[in-house]
Amino acid sequence: MTETVVVTGGRGRSGRWICDHLAGEYHVVCVDLDHPGWEVTEREHVEFKAVDVTDGAEVRDLLSEYDPAAVVHWAAIPAPERHAGTRVFDTNVSGAYNVLDAAGRAGADIVWASSESAYGLAFAEETPLPAYLPIDEDHPMAPEDPYGTSKVAGEEIAKMVVRRDGVDVASVRPSWIQYPGEYSCRDVAEGDLAGGMGNCWSYVDVRDVASLVAAALDADLGGHEAFHAAAADNYVGRPTADLVEEHWGDVPERCELDGEQSALSTAKARGLLEWEPAHTWREAADADVPEPSLVGE
Repeated sequence: MTETVVVTGGRGRSGRWICDHLAGEYHVVCVDLDHPGWEVTEREHVEFKAVDVTDGAEVRDLLSEYDPAAVVHWAAIPAPERHAGTRVFDTNVSGAYNVLDAAGRAGADIVWASSESAYGLAFAEETPLPAYLPIDEDHPMAPEDPYGTSKVAGEEIAKMVVRRDGVDVASVRPSWIQYPGEYSCRDVAEGDLAGGMGNCWSYVDVRDVASLVAAALDADLGGHEAFHAAAADNYVGRPTADLVEEHWGDVPERCELDGEQSALSTAKARGLLEWEPAHTWREAADADVPEPSLVGE
């Protein structure tokens, strides 16, 4: 019998790639604020449910109905710029609490979207120089904005659920997610490079995000672990340490970057999940790959 996985935010830009990747290996319950409509034909192994993750009763009802083996929590306001800070923080933290709390009580393992923004580089008024490079998952987290802070709070919720319920939780910290044939990071690479300081010119292909989520679901973590989802290289095509020195005027005392190596280390995911990024901007920026459809033909 195929196990069920609930994916919140499943109709979002990256969420639909995750649902598509998991469908077949799991029966996917694709959760979002709105249902796509009764007229759609659900694809095999995918069904839709409209749920507001900030409503704890709705979330508990959902998980009680499906009793999933695992939950992928991907629903969030993904940046601080387009909404009031209170809405960003309240939505993301309440959503994380409701979903992770209910999943833990149901005995479901969890993979959820944290963020590289937790380190405090991306939305800082003055971007701080990283403490060391490449950045690993133990790097200090010091956000100044409601989005990054909501992700730090979410990881504390994840640890609480692990302590209380004994489930596994993977906090995925994606870099700037890019889509085949639509690599907006390249606009920065060909324009004002200072715009990339907030994540040291790192990025990740959405297909690699989906494969990392799948790898985390398959793993026996034994608690809470955070993982970077990042491409192996930067998106500029120049040595990363040179970019850092050019824009900060310095490099950290501990700087072990090799050539165009990403500023975000994925060594932990490679070691614990046997996962490595498969895509680079050089082949993906102009790739013609259809966006996945979650409805039947």
